[in-house]
Amino acid sequence: MNGKVVCVTGASGFIASWLVKLLLDRGYTVKATVRDLGDPKRTEHLRALDGASERLQLFKANLLEEGSFDAAFDGCECVFHTASPCFYDTKDPQAELLDPAVNGTLNVLGSCAKISSIKRVVVTSSTAAVIFNSRCTDDVMVDEAWFSSTDFCKRAELWYPLSKTLAEECAWKFSKENGIDMITINPSFVIGPLLQPTLNLSAALIQNLMNGTIYYPNENYHWVNVKDVALAHILAFEVPSANGRYCLAERVTHCVEVIKTIHELYPTVRLPQKCTDKEPLFPKYQVSDKKARSLGLDYIPFETSLKEIIESLKEKGFVSF
Repeated sequence: MNGKVVCVTGASGFIASWLVKLLLDRGYTVKATVRDLGDPKRTEHLRALDGASERLQLFKANLLEEGSFDAAFDGCECVFHTASPCFYDTKDPQAELLDPAVNGTLNVLGSCAKISSIKRVVVTSSTAAVIFNSRCTDDVMVDEAWFSSTDFCKRAELWYPLSKTLAEECAWKFSKENGIDMITINPSFVIGPLLQPTLNLSAALIQNLMNGTIYYPNENYHWVNVKDVALAHILAFEVPSANGRYCLAERVTHCVEVIKTIHELYPTVRLPQKCTDKEPLFPKYQVSDKKARSLGLDYIPFETSLKEIIESLKEKGFVSF
């Protein structure tokens, strides 16, 4: 039992739920924030975790409400800020994505700045804040020095990548101005077993390929297991020399390779046969794993991650075969 007290924001989410689980497994006392304490979909799976009855405390907090995180952060050594909207389809990007991501991050860091016990803040960013720029072409090696271009994102109406890019830019500026020791974790498409009862963005992508659709997107995707992402957050706090950003991607594959792997795992499942476009919508770049491995991370293979998420989707009734 290490006895350390930490906080996870947006604790009901895919990555955050696994982060809470692994922290409890390591003996931490976890304070966890959710938007609605009365919503069982946000809380029941967290309360059911091993160690939760003794070492998990749930708090209500709202990204857009300044000071609403103060009580949860009080007495913590580390804050893991995972709370941020994660979806692509939006009718009002400013209200639905940009404001919660940017102002929410600033509200969280503002609360952190008030709490003297906090030694480090680990923020969940995304490779969406890294890869969307004119430099990203076939066979380049993307690393932590890359940032997405806000102009590029605006021109292409890439609102989710824009939200992650602006939020991270604001976070680095605020943390430097206020002397906060901050690290960002920048995962790619996150797959693996679901703890939460709801469908998240990357799980929905796999579900779509297995629900009888005829077409598959002409896209390249980069993948990482949710357990590796959660562990990377913890190592970013526990490893004293950890610093800056950490891009996480175990594999980059075209969608056709994903379908081929699913077919090898589940030969009887009906999968899409036709591609939507002739030209790939985004280049097949590579992501450097050098810095992530310096944390002590050893990636779970993509094939294992894919099998885990499909089995989880089946168990929860999102796919049937």
